[in-house]
Amino acid sequence: MNYLMTRNAANDFDTFFDDMFGNWGIKNSTIPSVNVYEDSKAFYVEAELPGYTTEDVNINVEKHVLHISSEKTAKKEERKYILRERGFVKFDRAFSLPEGINEEAIDAEFSNGILTITLPKMPVEQPRKIAVKIRA
Repeated sequence: MNYLMTRNAANDFDTFFDDMFGNWGIKNSTIPSVNVYEDSKAFYVEAELPGYTTEDVNINVEKHVLHISSEKTAKKEERKYILRERGFVKFDRAFSLPEGINEEAIDAEFSNGILTITLPKMPVEQPRKIAVKIRA
């Protein structure tokens, strides 16, 4: 079975340096974390987007690729941060969709900072028996 595949999830250059030097246990806040799971009816993508609103996030499908993106930027603040692990940046998460997704029926819900995208599966066509009459 084909599953959702992450595309362009991280900059290869950043990944190289994170792998080489470590990221000191600090999560990369430029890319929202996601969970992907499925049941018999659909695939689900849950993205953590604390501080975002429905107006800040764009979701689209192009050439069987699901894109979740935002260009929200933080307001200029006069604060002097001691530690800042959270912020708003431009991001684009992309996932190759498997065959059998009803792209016209994709739905999304945003609640408590979690974006849940439902990717409904197409009904599997069941084999059917066709009687053929034999002429004499």
